[in-house]
Amino acid sequence: MRKGIRMKVESADLARLRRNYRMADAYIEKGTTYEIDGKVFECLEFLHVKPGKGSAFVRTKLKDVINGGVIERTFNPSKDVLKKAFIERKDVQYLYNDGDLFYFMDMESFEQTPVGKDDVGDSLKFVKENEMVTMKSYQGKVFSIEPPFTVELQITESEPGVKGNTATGATKPAIVETGAQVMVPLFVEQGEKIKIDTRTGQYLSRA
Repeated sequence: MRKGIRMKVESADLARLRRNYRMADAYIEKGTTYEIDGKVFECLEFLHVKPGKGSAFVRTKLKDVINGGVIERTFNPSKDVLKKAFIERKDVQYLYNDGDLFYFMDMESFEQTPVGKDDVGDSLKFVKENEMVTMKSYQGKVFSIEPPFTVELQITESEPGVKGNTATGATKPAIVETGAQVMVPLFVEQGEKIKIDTRTGQYLSRA
């Protein structure tokens, strides 16, 4: 094949590859939620694949936003239709719990919404009553409560630290005012307020 013709073929292949990637980007987006087989998934990552033979496809890693868990799945953009799923996120005030129900209030309408313990899980272990949280729902059904990333809580129970003990990384258990336990440095005392990362349950600093 002559050089000029070969360069034209290579340019055409490159243009087709770029067009395929643009199609994949338009077909699915990282961080976007989709309804697939009756469930809601968030796209964590995707890769456009063009095999030597056959149709191009998109390989994805998806997270089930309601039930948890991550799966890998492939899609054919020319055949598989993806429907975007809108997840509603609303800032609400946590009021109180009564048995298996937890009550939250919309600060604009003052409407109260009860949410079952299965949907709340342990998301409120570091959250006091009257604090603000984020309520997530899909098609009107609440499926998750998201606490603030960090909170400040007072230690209600903790063994006194040993004076002069500055061992690096040494910790002790402490109970905070919500009843949850967190590991804190030896120098932190009962009655002090501390900052906690609710995503990991880890002590961050004194408040």
